[in-house]
Amino acid sequence: MAQKSRLAVAIATLGRPDTVAENVERLRKQTRPADRILLSVTGPEDLPTNIDMTGIETVFGSKGLCAQRNRALDALQGDVDYIVYFDDDYVASKYALERIEEYFNGHPDIVGIMGEVLADGIKGPGIDYSEACRIVDEYDAGERPSVREFGESDGLYGCNMAYRASAIGETRFDENLLYYGWLEDNDFSNQLMSRGRLVHTNAFAGVHCGVKTSRSPGLRLGYSQIANPVYLMKKGTLPKYKAWKMMSRNMLANHARTVAPEPWVDRWGRAKGNWLAIRHALTGKISPTYIQHL
Repeated sequence: MAQKSRLAVAIATLGRPDTVAENVERLRKQTRPADRILLSVTGPEDLPTNIDMTGIETVFGSKGLCAQRNRALDALQGDVDYIVYFDDDYVASKYALERIEEYFNGHPDIVGIMGEVLADGIKGPGIDYSEACRIVDEYDAGERPSVREFGESDGLYGCNMAYRASAIGETRFDENLLYYGWLEDNDFSNQLMSRGRLVHTNAFAGVHCGVKTSRSPGLRLGYSQIANPVYLMKKGTLPKYKAWKMMSRNMLANHARTVAPEPWVDRWGRAKGNWLAIRHALTGKISPTYIQHL
């Protein structure tokens, strides 16, 4: 009899205990339960207090998406076959883990996958948890779609990405990408491309709520929108064409929308951050770590 594979879900979270509580409860309803669910947090204040935390593991440490994801990876590596990274505001189909395991088992050449995002609140004001659950439950009640690949990817989407643990080895998220780790998902996944395929597939699905707890200042993000692509382009984990496309698109959007900015986006701050990064690029001072001074 073949040995059952082991699968873990890792969630890095900061300051959103209620959101975490909702999605931990959803994870407990998976048709294929996770062998381990691990929350990577900065302190007890990040953890939910309104649900039973039995069986939920935690690791504590410094703030920053990359650092938090690395701590989870260190805690899981060597014990599981597949590591799934979900954002704390990602509502997964109840079949997600079952189908992730099934897909990896059936495709030994694949080292990383991202699923179908049924709706993404990051592109707008955000999606309420109840609405996300409605979308996912409707999807789960429907006929299972024929499993297919949307194509090979040169960067997985961090809200819903899964990896074959044996392919990761000593690779880690780049902790020079501070705080929210802009493009950390591209950087990490692209380091694994030489070890197997990265694939976008509809084998599993979910909704990314894109929770916005408050309107955050845009200066840091605007700086990162330029500094991080430049850094990763030099590092070799982000293709030049993709880096230039990202920077151009973000600058155009930030400047065009300063006239009538969205209530949930600080476009003026982002535009100022863009220009500060460009100035630093021209003087040779550009670095993704500079945002700690902003």
